[in-house]
Amino acid sequence: LLFLSETGGKDRRSGLILTIPLCLEQTSMDELSVTLDYLLSIPSEKCKARGFTVIVDGRKSQWNVVKTVVLMLQNVVPAEVSLVCVVKPDEFWDKKVTHFCFWKEKDRLGFEVILVSANKLTRYIEPCQLTEDFGGTLTYDHMDWLNKRLVFEKFTKESTSLLDELALINNGSDKGNQQERERSIDLNFLPSVDPETVLQTGHELLSELQQRRFNGSDGGVSWSPMDDELLAQPQVMKLLDSLREQYTRYQEVCRQRSKRTQLEEIQQKVMQVVNWLEGPGSEQLRTQWGIGDSIRASQALQQKHEEIESQHSEWFAVYVELNQQIAALLNAGDEEDLVELKALQQQLSDVCYRQASQLEFRQNLLQAALEFHSVAQDLSQQLDGLLGMLCVDVAPADGASIQQTLKLLEEKLKSVDLGLQGLREKGQSLLDQISNQASWAYGKDVTIENKENVDHIQGVMEDMQLRKQRCEDMVDVRRLKMLQMVQLFKCEEDAAQAVEWLSELLDALLKTHIRLGDDAQETKVLLEKHRKFVDVAQSTYDYGRQLLQATVVLCQSLRCTSRSSGDTLPRLNRVWKQFTVTSEERVHRLETAVAFHSTAEKILQECPDQPEAFNEMDQFDEIEAVGKSLLDRLTVPVVYPDGSEQYFGSPSDMASAAEHIREKMKLVSLKKQQLRQPEATTPES
Repeated sequence: LLFLSETGGKDRRSGLILTIPLCLEQTSMDELSVTLDYLLSIPSEKCKARGFTVIVDGRKSQWNVVKTVVLMLQNVVPAEVSLVCVVKPDEFWDKKVTHFCFWKEKDRLGFEVILVSANKLTRYIEPCQLTEDFGGTLTYDHMDWLNKRLVFEKFTKESTSLLDELALINNGSDKGNQQERERSIDLNFLPSVDPETVLQTGHELLSELQQRRFNGSDGGVSWSPMDDELLAQPQVMKLLDSLREQYTRYQEVCRQRSKRTQLEEIQQKVMQVVNWLEGPGSEQLRTQWGIGDSIRASQALQQKHEEIESQHSEWFAVYVELNQQIAALLNAGDEEDLVELKALQQQLSDVCYRQASQLEFRQNLLQAALEFHSVAQDLSQQLDGLLGMLCVDVAPADGASIQQTLKLLEEKLKSVDLGLQGLREKGQSLLDQISNQASWAYGKDVTIENKENVDHIQGVMEDMQLRKQRCEDMVDVRRLKMLQMVQLFKCEEDAAQAVEWLSELLDALLKTHIRLGDDAQETKVLLEKHRKFVDVAQSTYDYGRQLLQATVVLCQSLRCTSRSSGDTLPRLNRVWKQFTVTSEERVHRLETAVAFHSTAEKILQECPDQPEAFNEMDQFDEIEAVGKSLLDRLTVPVVYPDGSEQYFGSPSDMASAAEHIREKMKLVSLKKQQLRQPEATTPES
């Protein structure tokens, strides 16, 4: 039944065509009757007078259903129906079923009924007036038509109701009695629907109808005269005109009413704002004078003040709104209200600005107090940290760690000094603000409250100054102690370095001081260099001893035991004894080498014919003994006091030195033989 509709097509008598599509499902005759009544109520009386042609599409239904529908038309619309075309299926109903002849019942039915196939329906109706379902060319969208119809009916219902409401409101405003007029307006001031929305809906509907009428040539949905009759375009236009007229009057009524009541509302609201700000609002500020004695206390006061500000903000928002309303009324130029409005505006502004200034002053004071307590807390924590650092015994690992600790100590002390300076600045700024607090005290004596705040601020600053002074004194003592510890570590490190240097000198003596010289002169030079080398070692040893003595003195001053001097002194003495033994051995070898080279050179330089040569044969025995002693000494290691042994140089170095001595001993032995030959020949001669 949803698709039962008037398609807009017309029969050859210019009557409307009504299509009733039937389906296999059970068809409710009651619903069909209601739908027919609705569709027949749409066309105008003029259109109804031309009659209807009803197409009953029975191609998907049964004969008994079709028969029932046709008979129902007799009861529903007998006068309007002129022709009923029953579209039969391709396979015709059984003749036994269709023995009922509609044409014989024309007089009783009141209209003609014919059975026709869909392809032969054009014999009775022009193809251009039939939809595609029946082989025609008429364009018809049932859902589109249904949606438009629903919009139209909704608009008609809403606009009619709205017109009645607006007329009641407008007529009430025209009454002579002021009290009666206001009562009428109060009861019906707001319509049940929004006039703007209804007007917009009507304009959109009218625009759609007008567009459908003139877009047929542009390839859109074609228009037929039925569109105006079914969708009632003139009725929409008439309703829109009436709505615009009544809505214009309604707007004027609203404007007048708003103008009459706005001034009264402004006066009432202004007095509400002024009374609250000068009453409860001012009383709230009178009770808030403290600044707190800690961050938490200041934050609690700030939170309380924010609550007060929140309450004031609501009234300040009302003030802004009222000020805008008054400005709008002043711009309107109603002279009779100008003086009163300006007085209200001035009174409201004075009270609000004074109260806002007091709130801002209080907020700034609490913020300054919070900053002061925050700096004081940070400074207190810094002093606690510095004091904790000073109370811990210094036990660094080396001088570098002491320097780092000392640097950290100085940085903390500098940070404390800066913190105290910042605290003084914050405190002085807060004291200056407190001194100005009495300027808005509303006559109340705030000397007691201010004195408590001032005493608290000054007490905090004095306490921090005393704590800083105590820490500075402790830092001076700790600094001296740490500098002594740095010196102690330096002495210990230098003493250890002296031991290393002496060990390196000993190592150099054993590995590089191995030559004995090729002659007496070179050997004497080596001996002189060795003595200077020993002097350097002696200075290194003395330097180490002095450092260790200074370490002992510093340990006694610091009342602590040195961690390394107890080990360094034995090492220094042990290395020095080894060096002394090695040096003495080196000196002995060089002195022996000098004696050997001097005697050998003297013998080798004497002429054989000298008579005194024959008296010095015992020198040859002496030099041989010295040479053998020197060769033996080269093969003997240096024996230290602890029993350890060490050789000079490598075996090849010693072999080279021994070879040179042996060669010179051979020359001396040859010289001795030369001297003996003349002695042997003299007696024979």
